[in-house]
Amino acid sequence: MDNTTSDTANASIAEPESSSIPIESLLQSPPSAENAPAPTPVTNAASHVVSDSNPAGGHSAETTVDAAPASEPTATEPEPKLSKNQLRKLKRKAQWEDARDDRKRKRKEKRHDRAVRKREDKQALIAEAKAKGVDPSTLFQKPAKPEPAVRVPVALVVDCDFEEYMLESERISLSSQVTRCYSDNRRARYQSHLYISSYKGMMKERFETTLANQHLHWKGVKLMEGDYIEAAKAAEQEMKGPDGGQLIDVLKPREGAKPALFRDEADATPQAEAEPEPAEDLKSIVYLSAESPNTLDRLEPNTSYIIGGLVDRNREKGLCHRRAREKGIRTAKLPIGEYLEMASRRVLATNHVVEIMLKWLETGDWGKAFLEVIPKRKGGKLRGSAEEGDTTGADLDDSKLDDEEDDDEHGEEDQTTTEDKLGNNGAPESDEMQVDTDTAANAPVSAT
Repeated sequence: MDNTTSDTANASIAEPESSSIPIESLLQSPPSAENAPAPTPVTNAASHVVSDSNPAGGHSAETTVDAAPASEPTATEPEPKLSKNQLRKLKRKAQWEDARDDRKRKRKEKRHDRAVRKREDKQALIAEAKAKGVDPSTLFQKPAKPEPAVRVPVALVVDCDFEEYMLESERISLSSQVTRCYSDNRRARYQSHLYISSYKGMMKERFETTLANQHLHWKGVKLMEGDYIEAAKAAEQEMKGPDGGQLIDVLKPREGAKPALFRDEADATPQAEAEPEPAEDLKSIVYLSAESPNTLDRLEPNTSYIIGGLVDRNREKGLCHRRAREKGIRTAKLPIGEYLEMASRRVLATNHVVEIMLKWLETGDWGKAFLEVIPKRKGGKLRGSAEEGDTTGADLDDSKLDDEEDDDEHGEEDQTTTEDKLGNNGAPESDEMQVDTDTAANAPVSAT
């Protein structure tokens, strides 16, 4: 060891209380790896303390280097504030939930009051009959049992793949309309093969929660997560199988009849182009659309008719038609213009379209089907009819009464359950199993 190193060590020993390092040691070249071990760093949370063993065996010199402060976690982004409209909706929804038991009690009271009035009316009729010398038993003869329903080889598919285009209240309305579709098909004289396609998302959640899984008691309907093409192909296989149904008279081909789908050149709009021939595996599918250049003259056996489940107050005009054309599906419109005189664009609710198709299967007459199904407030009269007092001439696009809008969002006390309407007792009665008695939100797939 040379003199310079010895002097440095002596200086460190002579001043043990000083934590500074002599300038000479900073100028001195570092010791070789053979004579000095590598420094061992010792750290703590507040600083890095580096201890170097003194090569001369003296006191160690410590150099303290402040560590960079640990980065504090970033604050979470503040939640977006709700608008006044959203707050009002949340408040109404909370009030609706709070009043659930009260509504249930009121419905029970109404049923009781109706039963009391019915008994009183019956007693009054009996007393009146006795006073006139009439046998009271003749007043209350049971009606004849309806003929058993007949399944026919026609499929109706409700396409529910439009959730992204609808508001929450519109999705609720669609759920009610789908329930009405099932109810109408279940009670029809001639029943179709009913399919609900794209059964997923909020609709599926609503059926399984708010509507208390009532669909598990449904018969003669299939709910599928796949799209309408998948549902139509499944329906085609079913219709060609042993349970396909009976070929009734209105479905049988007739000589000299128009094609099932025809293009009316006089009524066609300039922008309506002729549709190309569909692929062989898609020929049995027809998508009902207001914008179609084709008109539906009659229903064909072993054919699936797609009804778009879109409740959008006419915001998305032509959406169903565009989707069908993109996939090479034939389209058609109901012949409302051929049979009825209407004041404006003809748009119907999804369940009304299903009911019209079922009525046609029963009567074979579009005019009768339209008049029986289309609400009177929407107006319309048969072309060439001299009866002016039967209709109101109301705008068909006005498909919902103003005072029903809030009721459609959450349901109301005067709604009835599906099982009550069908006379079935398979599902328990509950406050959640409410069905609109007249949901008529716009569904542009059904118009002509």
